[in-house]
Amino acid sequence: MSLIALGCDGAGFALMKEVKSFLKSKGLEYKDLGAFDDGPVDYPIYAKSVAQAILKGEATRGVLICGTGIGISVAANRFKGIRCSLVHDVFSAKSTREHNDSNVLAMGGRVIGAGLALEILDTWLNTEFSGIERHQRRVDLIDSQMEV
Repeated sequence: MSLIALGCDGAGFALMKEVKSFLKSKGLEYKDLGAFDDGPVDYPIYAKSVAQAILKGEATRGVLICGTGIGISVAANRFKGIRCSLVHDVFSAKSTREHNDSNVLAMGGRVIGAGLALEILDTWLNTEFSGIERHQRRVDLIDSQMEV
């Protein structure tokens, strides 16, 4: 796996620190695109930074965290080619990779604890897209019909 782009707002800052420690412990490379403290910021800025890093080929996947994960995932999904999935359980983490080939994982720092978040992240990082024809067809439909 190559570089993972990371972005969060102030409400996701504490959980992102845990994510960075986890990635480092696994020897995975990441680029922290902010926020850099727990103060209030506008989460769409960080969703855009992560999306652009992926779309430019600077990163292969991204992780986004805000208070609920909702706003930051909505913002990321505005970019054609980004398939950001808001996940708060391990089953969904596995499914979104196998079925949707998601390239960005969003989580809510105020919704789940660090233990579960890291289990979700580990599952998401280690699950490959199934490539099954029906799943590929659906991903292609998503990517072809989402014109901004």
